[in-house]
Amino acid sequence: MHKPPDRLPPLDLLAAFEAAARHLSFTKAAAERFVTQSAMSRQIQALEKDLGVTLFRRRHRALALTEPGARLYAVCTAVLAQLRSTMRELRAPAQREVLALTTTPGVAAFWLIPRLPAFTRAHPGIDVRLDATFELRNLAAEGFDLAIRYGRTGVIAGQPLFGESALPVCSPKLLRRLPLARAQDLARHTLLQLEPSMAGGMTAEWEPWLQAAGVAGLEPTSRLLFSGYSDVIAAALAGQGVALGRRPLVDELLKRRELVAPLGDSMATQRSYALVVDAAARARPAVRALEAWLLEQAAHERAREAASRRTQR
Repeated sequence: MHKPPDRLPPLDLLAAFEAAARHLSFTKAAAERFVTQSAMSRQIQALEKDLGVTLFRRRHRALALTEPGARLYAVCTAVLAQLRSTMRELRAPAQREVLALTTTPGVAAFWLIPRLPAFTRAHPGIDVRLDATFELRNLAAEGFDLAIRYGRTGVIAGQPLFGESALPVCSPKLLRRLPLARAQDLARHTLLQLEPSMAGGMTAEWEPWLQAAGVAGLEPTSRLLFSGYSDVIAAALAGQGVALGRRPLVDELLKRRELVAPLGDSMATQRSYALVVDAAARARPAVRALEAWLLEQAAHERAREAASRRTQR
């Protein structure tokens, strides 16, 4: 029997293709969709057989979209984003609106989560779904409304929020055991830092700060490496060593003296934070409300930092 050319393949095959095309990896797409890599490969093969075209060029450890694959990906991205938006609206209980925001774990834990209750109290009926990840989410394709992103100043896209500075921080109880009065004293301490694979895309870790402090090449007693910045700060709070604190993320901990900065002024890094809002999502009043609130919070942060600099002069 002749099959009509405009019949649709199963939706799960299209969703699998969209994930594979977005990641250009069957392995990453499989992990996202909670299936095995071989199952993902079979789904793509089934879709290619159904359409009668090749969607990917399979290279050694790499994928590339063919021309038909690129066309299908553009359509899938738009259609699935619209479907996700509609599903979100239909599933929102009692007309509550759910906003999806993605950012890095450090920003989520130390800057955003302590502030979010103020937003939800001021905007009853609006819920915020927070995604804390190092993955650079495709907002429209993955159903997110906003993102707070972290990257190199002048390169990072979006509305600027605030810059970053760094300074050594530690628990006050650590100083009672081992003094830290000058940069050279760090040689007697354990330095807490991100693993090199994580730090490379995140921030300059200890070496640039040590160089600026005039102790380039300093070797500490030991180093403890962590896969996440939240763990670095948790170790500092526990008195396990000295961390490179990122301001403004550690400002509240410094204010409460859960952490102290024994070596004084912070050093500006070449990285900053920016707000990205999905163009279609901005049409919703709730999204615009969260956008305005985040920009207001960032303005307060910049004003506080400017006042701090004036006080130090």
